[in-house]
Amino acid sequence: MKIVIDRAIPFLEGVLEPWAETVYCAGSAIGPDTVRDADALIVRTRTRCNEQLLSGSRVRFIATATIGFDHIDTAWCAAHGIEVSTAAGCNARGVLQWVAAALVWLSRRQGWRAADRTLGVIGVGHVGSLVAEYAAAWGFRVLCCDPPREACDRFFELSGQAALSHERTSRKRLDFFPLEQVAREADLLTFHTPLDASTRHMVDERLLRSMRPEAVVLNTSRGEVADTAALLASGHPCLLDVWEHEPQIDRALLDRALLATPHIAGYSEQGKANATALSVRALACRFGLPLMEWYPPQVRPSEPRPIAWQELCGTIDDRFDIEAQSRALKIRPEAFETMRDNYVYRREYF
Repeated sequence: MKIVIDRAIPFLEGVLEPWAETVYCAGSAIGPDTVRDADALIVRTRTRCNEQLLSGSRVRFIATATIGFDHIDTAWCAAHGIEVSTAAGCNARGVLQWVAAALVWLSRRQGWRAADRTLGVIGVGHVGSLVAEYAAAWGFRVLCCDPPREACDRFFELSGQAALSHERTSRKRLDFFPLEQVAREADLLTFHTPLDASTRHMVDERLLRSMRPEAVVLNTSRGEVADTAALLASGHPCLLDVWEHEPQIDRALLDRALLATPHIAGYSEQGKANATALSVRALACRFGLPLMEWYPPQVRPSEPRPIAWQELCGTIDDRFDIEAQSRALKIRPEAFETMRDNYVYRREYF
């Protein structure tokens, strides 16, 4: 068996070698010739897995060590017998840490308390549900919007099948509000949606016009969720980790952003370990390898706990200096990809 692996995926070297021929290369350099005789790929978002890459290859399995899969043509893969596995939820607490750091930084800059602000959470899956839970505990008024989850929750309630849904029963009951209402009432709007036809350019001229003039946009989902031109024209303050056309990011938007980071919101040590472990376990399941319980031995799993706003404010800078990261990107935007690939993973502590 032959496996082609994005060399930027951590903790993986040496793990699969006893059972397969492994080839490591840069994600953007994985091309048709690289995968032609491969049985499986382990990739990140920088590898476009589509007909152009896969046609004529013997690839039958793709694991992406990412929560999103918009870089994979899943319909084409399904039609050609290629199984796709994602690492959904792997970096949820890493992104939570980014949002926490951004909120603390913004509260200091603008001089407000959590209890003074309404936070709109758009997309309440693995990440958004954590953000909503912690933000409510910190004192924010939280408004959630997630039409697909709302419909799913409603279906199980009406059908009397709530007990049959692990996803439904493992999460707290939430109240949902229409996007237009959340945009109207929120002081801060944070996006945690996947990227698909319904969310591409969700942050558009119409939505931005409906928001309060000083309302702040935070985006850690996908760059294409926000229309760059509309965001620039709106004048709304923004804090961004993701960008359209990465790594060639818009310099005017970079200058405008209050905080700007190079798509590293989920780059915690545990988040990366989770992503790699999920990829290895999915591959082990597909090919019958004895790695179904594997987890990087050099990483201590996270130990989730509540954290009060006061403690957060007193500790987050030592764990994640988001302002320093933003300053570095603003000084050297051309190094976006280098910063991302060489990022020193931070540890989750709540």
